[in-house]
Amino acid sequence: MPETISRPKRLVHTMPTELVDDVYEITCAETPNGHIRAYLVDGTHPTLFDSGLPDSTEALIEGIDATAITPERLVITHTDQDHIGGLAAVIEKYGVETYLPAGSELAGERADTVYSEGDKISGFVALHMPGHRSHQHVLVNETREIAVLGDAVSGADQRGLPAGYFHLPPGMYSEDLILAEESVGKLLDYEFEVGLVYHGSSVTENARDTLEAYVGGFVD
Repeated sequence: MPETISRPKRLVHTMPTELVDDVYEITCAETPNGHIRAYLVDGTHPTLFDSGLPDSTEALIEGIDATAITPERLVITHTDQDHIGGLAAVIEKYGVETYLPAGSELAGERADTVYSEGDKISGFVALHMPGHRSHQHVLVNETREIAVLGDAVSGADQRGLPAGYFHLPPGMYSEDLILAEESVGKLLDYEFEVGLVYHGSSVTENARDTLEAYVGGFVD
């Protein structure tokens, strides 16, 4: 069942943040559960990862335009409402190619390409990471040392802990928290410096090692 985002929320019209070279965090809204955001990664095929809430599309597009980068591709990590809300608006404005994960309810309806484990998109490899959602994927680019983590993990400060660390999504928002724990271990086979999350703060240094320290207690 799609995750429910608490109300009320406030739309955010701010400049995007360049977290590392050519990687932009676009904040679309604030809710009691935290920020709603998307990520735009520049490159040969500029790629937007996820698209915010249905009623945060104005702030999303304003943020994209502020980067002066026109996205060519839109990759959806999973189809919770805070990740697909701007899908139609982004397609209409930019004419992007759409990539939706196998097993998602919108894959056959809105995808130019249905992707799955091992597929490569804009230099990122897709990893199936069920638990939060059965169809969720994360995207890792080892050359650029970036991982787009969907809701496989969140920033620890989402739950009042120090920023710069990870935690699993809350159990109330997960289909299977034990499976989510098991899935996270797959990421340790890859090297990445930056871990981009959608709730809490991203980890922009030593992200893979930080994740390993976190999951070491529950992943073999």
